[in-house]
Amino acid sequence: MDKTYSAKKVDIKRQWYIIDAKDRVLGRLAAKVASVLRGKHKPIFTPHLDTGDGVIVINAAKIKVTGRKLKQKAYLRYSGYPGGLREVSLEAMLKNKPATVIKLAVRRMLPGGPLGRDLLKKLKVYTEDKHGHVSQKPVVLEI
Repeated sequence: MDKTYSAKKVDIKRQWYIIDAKDRVLGRLAAKVASVLRGKHKPIFTPHLDTGDGVIVINAAKIKVTGRKLKQKAYLRYSGYPGGLREVSLEAMLKNKPATVIKLAVRRMLPGGPLGRDLLKKLKVYTEDKHGHVSQKPVVLEI
């Protein structure tokens, strides 16, 4: 009988990838980014460990959505006080904070708890095509 493989810290090799979000559909992009952050593209994937790689997303302001999501999709936040529920449409979020749209989409595809928070720290999102991660030597990832 074969044994189940469990990755060890010495087996994990980190790589940085750069993804251009220009004219990409938001959900499909977020699913691919979450998969790379989690490490599901590697043969040593272990569900309870961080075996994933870092991801740099550029051109977040040029993301696409399908259907009527620009007007209908809403982001809610609650201050905790009575009457403190705030609602912002996707159109307004893309205008004011386009990087937050991608971060929220990816965050909601990752596991909750300490593992998910650690995975999210390896995601860097930029609204333009300039980024400050040249020293990580990122590899361009086509999706």
